[in-house]
Amino acid sequence: MAMTGGKDVPLLVGRKVYHEICPGCRQERKVQANDRPPYLDFLYTWIACLSAALPIQSLFPYLYFMIRDLKVAKQEQDIGFYAGFVGAAYFLGRTTSAVPWGMFADKYGRKPCIVISILSVIVFNTLFGLSTTYWMAIVTRGLLGLLCGLLGPIKAYASEVCRKEHQALGISLVTSSRAIALVVGPAIGGFLSQPAKKYPNIFSEESIFGRFPYFLPCFVISVLAAGACVACIWLPETLHMHHDDKVEAIDALEGQDAKESESGRMGHTKSLLKNWQLMSAITLYCVFSLYDTAYLEIFSLWAVSSRKYRGLSFTSQDVGTVLAISGFGVLVYQLAIYPFLAKYVGPIKPFRYAAVMSILLLATYPFMANLYGLELKILINIASVLKNMFAATITIACNILQNTAVTQEQRGVANGISVTLMSIFKAVAPAAAGILFSWAQKHITGLLLPGDQILFLMLNMVCVIGFILTFKPFFALPDEI
Repeated sequence: MAMTGGKDVPLLVGRKVYHEICPGCRQERKVQANDRPPYLDFLYTWIACLSAALPIQSLFPYLYFMIRDLKVAKQEQDIGFYAGFVGAAYFLGRTTSAVPWGMFADKYGRKPCIVISILSVIVFNTLFGLSTTYWMAIVTRGLLGLLCGLLGPIKAYASEVCRKEHQALGISLVTSSRAIALVVGPAIGGFLSQPAKKYPNIFSEESIFGRFPYFLPCFVISVLAAGACVACIWLPETLHMHHDDKVEAIDALEGQDAKESESGRMGHTKSLLKNWQLMSAITLYCVFSLYDTAYLEIFSLWAVSSRKYRGLSFTSQDVGTVLAISGFGVLVYQLAIYPFLAKYVGPIKPFRYAAVMSILLLATYPFMANLYGLELKILINIASVLKNMFAATITIACNILQNTAVTQEQRGVANGISVTLMSIFKAVAPAAAGILFSWAQKHITGLLLPGDQILFLMLNMVCVIGFILTFKPFFALPDEI
């Protein structure tokens, strides 16, 4: 950008017009000048995603015990019923705010949205750990979901901070935050909940951690989120913020060829809701989000429930360990294996194979209740790693398909629509899973199949529906994938 008479003049690089005062232009020019992946920008993005994912994943190892201690369930079989609504509160809050957050990110930038979201984690995750009633837990989780609007914009951000050929790696790194959250989150929740009982030599019953047995894991996560908020200082803004009509006219003319090549695929004037490539990808994302969230809720409740209800009688540490090990396995898979798989095979074939293998794997879960000791722990860890690898394959493919179906200026809103619809499914998933789990525990015998087998069969039916929807005529595959 040159200065002439105190006015900004667009800086020409080749045929592209850049604005020096526009953060999006500066970042785009930086990206185009370097053909290497922006690892540092990816790192800061990943840290921000991790801080938002930890409150979700850390809850599951101790949720069963938290509901029990809040004394809202009249009998043991009802704990799953109430636990489901606590899990649903976060996603219900996110449902109502996802599109507004996407619009906010498209107007004011990705970075402000990310910072506000992390601040909400610091405040409301801490308050959740201090919950003394069931309704306080519900409200604080709902407010956390309402004000944490990071998920949609951060996926758009990951595809904008790098070149097109590095988008699979960028989105994979973003989704790997979920994988590392599956490592760190359950470990924090499983090992730091009820610290006065687990570590009486360090924490007394009279201390704040003794009076609020689930505060310590929330406090640790809030401290990590505060560190992530500091890391946001180095996040570059990717949104273009210039409104020079003349330059925009030049940009439109210079980009006409590129836009014409894309118009057959989506058309920039087409409504997002009429963009079938986008909506079919979002639908798949929603179905499999319901499946994965319901699985995580059911697995966590099933693993800690009593053997008399065909559970595994695990402790919160046991559940935390299983989820942490599976999270580490998925992290390695997403960083070291999936980018090459997507590059040489594409995202669709692995997507379908992962769905089929997930169905077959989950069908074996009820029979693990017949195992004990080391054999059980080895098999449940292997199964958990595989299940989460399949889930990661599906999630990354859905994110790639969504972001390639729209232009950059539409990605914030498009991902907002995606997160809104996905959050509806994710809000339904834990509530429905909790209700179904309580029903299964009350019907272990007396039916055609034991209640636990019906439980996992119903869960698998969701995956079957998702698998069917990956084929024509429903699924619209982008030409470039």
